[in-house]
Amino acid sequence: MTFRHMMLAGVSVMMVAGSAVAKEDEAPSRRFTADRVFDMEYASDPQVSPDGKSIAYVRHSMDRMTDKDTGQIWMIDLATGSNRPLVNGGTGASSPRWSPDGTRLIYATATDGKPEVRLLYLDSGRSFPLAQFLEGPSEAVWSPDGKHVAFSMFVKGEAPSFAKAPTPPEGATWNDGVKVIDKLTFRFDGAGYLEDGATQVFVLPVDGGTPRQVTFGDADMQSPEWLDNDTLLVSGNTAEDRDLDPVESEIYAVELADLSIKPLTTRDGPDMSPVVSPDGKTIAYRGFDDKTLSYQQADLYLMDADGSNQRALAADFAGEFGETVWAPDGKSLYSLSEDHGVLSVYQIDLKGNVSQVVTGLGGASIGRPYAEGSFSVSGGKKPVIAYTAGFMDKPSEIGVIGANGKDAKVLTDLNADVLPYLDMAKIEEVKVSSKHDGKEIEAWVALPPDFKADGSFPLILEIHGGPYSMYGPFFASEIQRYAAEGYVTVWSNPRGSTGYGEDFALEIDQAYPGHDYDDLMTVVDEMVARKYADPERLFVTGGSGGGILTAWIVTQTDRFKAAASVKPVINWMTMALAGDIAQVVRRHWIPAEPWSDPEAFLKHSPIRFVDKVVTPTMIMVGEEDYRTPAWEAEQFYTALKMRGVDTVYVRVPGSPHYIASRPSRLIAKTDNIMGWFAKYDPAKKDEADEKAGDE
Repeated sequence: MTFRHMMLAGVSVMMVAGSAVAKEDEAPSRRFTADRVFDMEYASDPQVSPDGKSIAYVRHSMDRMTDKDTGQIWMIDLATGSNRPLVNGGTGASSPRWSPDGTRLIYATATDGKPEVRLLYLDSGRSFPLAQFLEGPSEAVWSPDGKHVAFSMFVKGEAPSFAKAPTPPEGATWNDGVKVIDKLTFRFDGAGYLEDGATQVFVLPVDGGTPRQVTFGDADMQSPEWLDNDTLLVSGNTAEDRDLDPVESEIYAVELADLSIKPLTTRDGPDMSPVVSPDGKTIAYRGFDDKTLSYQQADLYLMDADGSNQRALAADFAGEFGETVWAPDGKSLYSLSEDHGVLSVYQIDLKGNVSQVVTGLGGASIGRPYAEGSFSVSGGKKPVIAYTAGFMDKPSEIGVIGANGKDAKVLTDLNADVLPYLDMAKIEEVKVSSKHDGKEIEAWVALPPDFKADGSFPLILEIHGGPYSMYGPFFASEIQRYAAEGYVTVWSNPRGSTGYGEDFALEIDQAYPGHDYDDLMTVVDEMVARKYADPERLFVTGGSGGGILTAWIVTQTDRFKAAASVKPVINWMTMALAGDIAQVVRRHWIPAEPWSDPEAFLKHSPIRFVDKVVTPTMIMVGEEDYRTPAWEAEQFYTALKMRGVDTVYVRVPGSPHYIASRPSRLIAKTDNIMGWFAKYDPAKKDEADEKAGDE
């Protein structure tokens, strides 16, 4: 069955999305129609040159012919403002990284389907493959002297076996041989069933040659960082029981002369993401002491180059430190941190003093309003920061600001040919006091182009995943599609969201779903009180963590006319035994044994309360989702069917957990949800009845 036929069979009354391509005698629609998803562009991974004069970045566009989000590398000249393609190939390119002297770039691409790392000479504009690989290399970094590149890559290992299969006769067609699995984590979302082997680190001369493997063994070793020209830092977990402790990692020093490896950290808890000071004497890294909680913020640490003198930096900082780089003078660091719905870059001096440099990073998540973004810092006496600037009315652009926090500029306007000519949703910030305990809950609401606060509009409550993640005031094509069809949409950061401190996130530790439900209902009540929404036209949807909250909501209340639970957790017992992060769930989220204490898992599982559901509920899942597998959704769907509750089950072919990984999937997801809601919208039903009566 084709995707189109599956959708029609599963949901017989789906709303047909409007096309952005008008008939010859009609003006183009000014609404954000489904086809407009293919018109969107956004910027990511800005890399400012060492001299601070240029920014290389990845410019993403939606390819209609291949149905892919394709990235190409562009470059901005900060003196002239020129913005031009630097690398433009049909297969796409990503991860540009400047050489220390700024004369060359390495980047990742593929030729004839084979992944490769290419070297681009800026003076000639010519590029050459450093090597081609059977597996995809990642995390490529230059050595300080610019003579080598280190990267990580998967290396196949020997599969366990207990029998030798007979050799088939010549010309015979036999079934594939059996596959023996002996690891706790044997499949992973987006990768499927895992091959035997491990990720290892390699070194490659930039003058050409053969990649040299420098780490070995059964453990994954990754995130290479040069300590000096002769020593690499890598992260991994070499413990024999590493399958049982999935968050654990240490930082190791690898001597390239003899490939000896030495652990620099040893605590119980992850240590990761090392970055080396300009003088090579100090290593900054992130980590935490593992208390086996469901959420634990990473702190920032320093240690001497030999691993000694380990100490916390800015221990009193309320947020979590993310991507971190050194200032060129080595007297401070810059770090990215989630901050009340947006990302902010902070400067941290070596005494632990923290100051905000720039805020509002985000917008690099095209489908939903996640605060996704990144930054980089130039060299020189007056360094500049390149970053992804987020906006309410458009996807991410490239911004630049002085490292002193002055002279901020937005350098791109990638959707100037589309968005100014459309009627877009207006976005407002909303803050409410939770009816549970009065905690302030931050939310945003998107209002349709023809909106009036007269209490007549339908409302969609959109819930983020994670659950430890964060929405923000950013453009999202799903939200704009809802607005284009007349829906008010509200999204929020209920307790459990990141960006509001560790204590706020831990409000749902071993209590999820819980009082985050109260936070969400308070937000909905506020929309009704403001007359932004008709209380008889309320709908709810969410994906992943938002999917389980959607399913939980319909077990707690009947106030929503319809719901769409996307890639949900339905049964924590099966999630703790069959999901790709099963050990994380069992060890950190619900620290109990599902076989001896099933109630610990069932008390927060929507399946436990399915007998309370009366709300028509759509279940949607990717067919290749191993994070919240299809059998989770199927339990809820089957139970609802058995109970006579209106329900449909939508499967997205070829899709992992990230359903919106292709433009067509993003469109199908959004428009099928709206079609389901339209079926149960009393106003639309009345309109249909009136039309039938007129005929």
